[in-house]
Amino acid sequence: AVFDASGAILGREHRATGAARGADAVIEDVAQCIESACAQAKVAVADTAGIGIATAGAIDAPNGVVLMAPNLRWEHFPLRERMRERLNHRVVIENDVNAAVWGEYQRGAATGAKDVLGVWVGTGVGGGLVLGGRLHHGDFFTAGEIGHTIIRPDADPHFRTVEDVASRTGMSRIVHRLRAEHPDTVLPAAADGSIMTIHNHVLAEALAAGDALAKRVVDDAAELLGIAIANWVTALSLSRVVIGGGVTEALGASYLSQIRAAFDADVFPDRCRACELVMTSLADTSGLVGAALLAT
Repeated sequence: AVFDASGAILGREHRATGAARGADAVIEDVAQCIESACAQAKVAVADTAGIGIATAGAIDAPNGVVLMAPNLRWEHFPLRERMRERLNHRVVIENDVNAAVWGEYQRGAATGAKDVLGVWVGTGVGGGLVLGGRLHHGDFFTAGEIGHTIIRPDADPHFRTVEDVASRTGMSRIVHRLRAEHPDTVLPAAADGSIMTIHNHVLAEALAAGDALAKRVVDDAAELLGIAIANWVTALSLSRVVIGGGVTEALGASYLSQIRAAFDADVFPDRCRACELVMTSLADTSGLVGAALLAT
């Protein structure tokens, strides 16, 4: 997307990543999206303040290197260098959730807070931290990764972490595992008996219809998210937590209330309950906004 100085979007382009086609194809797709968005905005790429790219994975932001991105099949990939070569312009690289949290901190639901945790619940569970008004990466560029918090150490390997329980992928796996206990569920099943990914809106509709399996899975996810967030708030003394991502947006305010209830029950000390838990206000543009701000 191309933004003007006021934050208005002047041009926007979207394509599926298609990582299986290889890094060269992905680089070209991203470059063409940037060029198309600039054409819509009637501005040359070279005349923009800079290019911000937010991508999944562990990102060495200062050096512009994707250290590890399993979904993209990249490891120690020099993304910034490759994009600079293709576009001949200044490029900044950041983790996608870090960029989203920065967007919310600067222009959205986290404005005015000093220390912020962002929790994005979608295909996985990602997180990002702003501490003292700055994005915090840590020595290993994993700061804020709440999804990998182990909350059930004695559970099976696929059911131990926040991401295992609360992500769309994790909830789909749990639905598959518990289906036999809920023969009347309206949640869809794969004909071949394999694990079927449950789309966010399908889960939300089943929950609204009173489906017992949907309620069981969502209740568990909300409780464990609340517990994990409570641990992070206690450890870092945070004043605000912004929650976003496709799952949270589909389940809405009632889901946030469930997370809040679990948080209040477990956070210590009691004064940490003053921490605000809020939904993203920029929705699917938070990462775009954050990446643009980091590039200027």
